Amino acid sequence: MNAAVKDAVLQSAGPAGPTVFQHPLFRPLAALALLLLVDFLLIPGFFRLEVKDGHLYGSLVDIVNRAAPLMLAAIGMTLVIATRGIDISVGAVVALSGTVAAMLIGGTMVINDGVPEYVAKTPMALALLAALGVALLCGLWNGALVAGLGLQPIVATLILMVAGRGLAQLLTDGQIVTVYYQPFFFLGSGYLLGLPFALFVVVAVFAVTSLLLRHTALGLFIQAVGVNPVAARLAGIRTAALVVFVYVFSAACAGMAGLMISSNVKSADANNAGLLLELDAILAVTLGGTSLAGGKFSLVGSIIGALIIQTLTYTIYSLGVPPEVNMVVKAIVVFLVCISQSDRFKSLGKRRAA
Repeated sequence: MNAAVKDAVLQSAGPAGPTVFQHPLFRPLAALALLLLVDFLLIPGFFRLEVKDGHLYGSLVDIVNRAAPLMLAAIGMTLVIATRGIDISVGAVVALSGTVAAMLIGGTMVINDGVPEYVAKTPMALALLAALGVALLCGLWNGALVAGLGLQPIVATLILMVAGRGLAQLLTDGQIVTVYYQPFFFLGSGYLLGLPFALFVVVAVFAVTSLLLRHTALGLFIQAVGVNPVAARLAGIRTAALVVFVYVFSAACAGMAGLMISSNVKSADANNAGLLLELDAILAVTLGGTSLAGGKFSLVGSIIGALIIQTLTYTIYSLGVPPEVNMVVKAIVVFLVCISQSDRFKSLGKRRAA
């Protein structure tokens, strides 16, 4: 069979061929489905859901609830990677925002009509705004270094990765700051309409981001910068402002994740909060189909990638496997993802398919 006939066969089989298998979300969805199947077979009652005190409980609800901070970080990381960048300071921003909120809120016991209760040192709304403001400043710092000074993204964000967590440790003197103010706990462990409130926060951020990317020129501009930043600048796109924006947005998502984590554990641990979260976020984004070379990205894929990571973690812990194995598995997954995105691997796969 000569080349012309072979091309004709492939073209004729293409539209009616395995289009489902070629969909960008097929692989992450298949991986998630495989993990859920393993859990169904090995973990008794994995899919069981029950209602207690008007709240929905179960393994699936627990996975989604615990994956909420990672999903937020992955949404922000998606836009950064789409512009050929990287942000490894996400974990430090999580620790810093959680620390600021915990220190400002705290909790002081007072007696009202003979009943002891805790009140916040600072109004909670103001404390949350201050924590998010710190996160935005962190993002502005990263964006200025990358877009303004032209530093490599991994180097620019490495500075904040070290300095941000160090600053959080300085603020707390290396100690865990405990929060006693009850309304603050609702953000990370509260329920709304029977579902975790953290899930509603993720849905809101995802919806707003999707609307901006789909119904404005923002998504097209980000894709253009990721494909070719020089051509995008020559086409009139303000690439520097766009790069600053994606880093600020990533830091804002990390700041919200930090508030969620500190609210869930009722404290701020500058030493461990958000530790290695940036690596999980990068892995979630790449698992979802976003190209590390920039340009191609998928918010839905990043959400699925975050669910894959959290489901994998839940499976390992539930089966009694040592936690250290989780890191090894993630390392293997990172290796496979990077290999699958290499040009040589893609060309080899196309040749074998032909």
